[in-house]
Amino acid sequence: MYEFTLWDIARNLLLAMRWTVGLSLIAFIGGGLLGALLVVLRLTGTRFLRRLIMLYVQVFQGTPLLLQLFLVYFGLSMFGLETTALVAASICLTLYASAYLSEIWRGCVESIDNGQWEAASSLALSFSEQMRYVILPQALRAGIAPTVGFMVQVVKATALTSVIGFVEMTRAGQIITNATFQPFFIYGSVALMYFALCFPLSLYSRRLEHSLRR
Repeated sequence: MYEFTLWDIARNLLLAMRWTVGLSLIAFIGGGLLGALLVVLRLTGTRFLRRLIMLYVQVFQGTPLLLQLFLVYFGLSMFGLETTALVAASICLTLYASAYLSEIWRGCVESIDNGQWEAASSLALSFSEQMRYVILPQALRAGIAPTVGFMVQVVKATALTSVIGFVEMTRAGQIITNATFQPFFIYGSVALMYFALCFPLSLYSRRLEHSLRR
């Protein structure tokens, strides 16, 4: 029987960390792009479109992420689409992130005083110019903390993808624990690795907030 050395454990967990980071980036970038589109459509679209986007947001905010993963993973198979755990996890987390980010950013944009919109309109600026030169620079300050905070949540949410077979840090920890029978040490190491990923993001958001405030 093969015995895991300390180096073997560290190497396998670090390899799994790459997938955690990669999936987090896919979810955050894809969710950010889709979320930004949803914000624009919600601000400029028809009443029906706005209600449709609100329903989309409520569905993803009102149901467990674990259930969403199951629905995407098994739902794609029902429609005859062959998928992998990575593809299903990427799609699900992207949709999940877009719902939350669109709501965060919409709140930041709508927190800007109406006088700012009126002043921008009086200068004959188009909607895109109003957003670029007047609204977004102000909304950016309010949006940094919740956006980075949600990014930390996305990193931690990747742990749930282990239930559909995606081998990220939590799943790798389960596999190593089954082989070594050292659950406290393995899961403690996994927890420290999550902390090492999330804590710098929190520090960076504080520094960025401080620099923008100045």
